[in-house]
Amino acid sequence: MRRRECREQIFRLLFQVEFNDKEEYPELAERFRSFQDEENSEPEEGSKPEKPIVLSDEENDYVSAKYEAITERIEELDDILNETSTDWKTDRMGKVELAILRLALFEMKYDDDIPESVAINEAVELAKKYGPEESYAFVNGVLAKCAKDASKHKEAESKKEKGRPWKNKADSRIVVKGSASKKE
Repeated sequence: MRRRECREQIFRLLFQVEFNDKEEYPELAERFRSFQDEENSEPEEGSKPEKPIVLSDEENDYVSAKYEAITERIEELDDILNETSTDWKTDRMGKVELAILRLALFEMKYDDDIPESVAINEAVELAKKYGPEESYAFVNGVLAKCAKDASKHKEAESKKEKGRPWKNKADSRIVVKGSASKKE
């Protein structure tokens, strides 16, 4: 499976989300399949032919499933982006950048098959291709901060799960061998 082409199709679908109501999200996925057929037809006379992205049935299923999973979590993804980005809330972001950030953040948070660094790199490449100049720097910065925040959270959780002594430091007292005082 060619993940880059699939990711690009998912991005295109997510871009359309901003221009449609939530109830229309499933219809967008359905239109995607018919659009695939149109996109792969002969170019109009006089137009510059662009190499079409032809996806297999398996790849189309992958694109549709991932798109649906992302649209189910848009509010959660937007909350994370709003917490992470300074002075740029999702309602102020460009639609291209927002679609790219949602896709990459979903991959970083929920797709165990895709390493964080790959998700960030692919997002930067999409921003270079579809976004205005320098938008890739914005995408890279936001995602890097999301990754940093996530790693801090994961580290704290793993320490908590391991039962580190610092966890209950305020509640515990040190007992010196031979001391008369004991923890009650």
